[in-house]
Amino acid sequence: MIYTLRHRTTYRYGRAVSFARCSLRLKPADGEGQSVLASAVTIDPSPTRAVTRRDYFGIESVAITLEAPHTSFSVEALSTVRVERLPPPAPEEGLGWERVRDGAVAARDIGGRAPIHFLFPSDRAPILRDITDYARPSFTPGRSAYGAAHDLMLRIRTDFRFDARATNVHTPIAEAFAGRAGVCQDFAHVMIAALRGMGLPAAYVSGYLRTVPPPGRPRLRGADASHAWVAVWCGQMWHGLDPTNACAVQDDHIVVARGRDYNDVAPIDGIVSGSGRQRLKVEVDVIPETEMQDLALVG
Repeated sequence: MIYTLRHRTTYRYGRAVSFARCSLRLKPADGEGQSVLASAVTIDPSPTRAVTRRDYFGIESVAITLEAPHTSFSVEALSTVRVERLPPPAPEEGLGWERVRDGAVAARDIGGRAPIHFLFPSDRAPILRDITDYARPSFTPGRSAYGAAHDLMLRIRTDFRFDARATNVHTPIAEAFAGRAGVCQDFAHVMIAALRGMGLPAAYVSGYLRTVPPPGRPRLRGADASHAWVAVWCGQMWHGLDPTNACAVQDDHIVVARGRDYNDVAPIDGIVSGSGRQRLKVEVDVIPETEMQDLALVG
């Protein structure tokens, strides 16, 4: 499947901002069944400086500096991506979770994609006893790592309520877990903490999920959203699992970045020098090639 992706973020400030420095992580990733055919980012106002670089985990980012006073700031990323992933394994296939756990600790690889970096607690996905205890029923002796993780995913989807008002981007996972409610970011962080608590490397994946408009309705411009899910190391490769939708990651998921938690992969972060209130608007479109010829984007 080939997708056209549009991600536009607009900030409007109550008073002029005199200086800003931001990191943009908006280009989809290459590899693991995904290839970027084209990608471009438009920034308004034009930055004084812009430097593209890759971090230790291989995430491509653009570091920008704005030095002219401005009352609005917008970033639009437009990409074309081909996604052709292998089918996911059967739920109970693969190495036993105890073997994967022991192998992850003993491995000598310390490269950016090495499982060892995704084994320990991180700022947004600490290892908490209550969450580890919640995971234990899925990890029966000898069960495959993928089977245990898949079962955990299904349990999270059953036990947790999707509620955009229950949490915000800064809500600790202990609070989301206690309330059994949140959004995809919370579901992903809870699952990552649970897997790490059982000794399995788990990563936070940011990206997009294809959505389908209701029958007979046009695709609304900007009505899609960013998404987050989990990649779990199963001893030989990473496998994607989406606890928000209780499904394995396949061709409907488009990866932008993979890190230890949301802090590593935030689409835009940085600092601004100014005072007054600000308003944020985010618009996302995920358009399959098969829909481009009949596209009716309604503003």
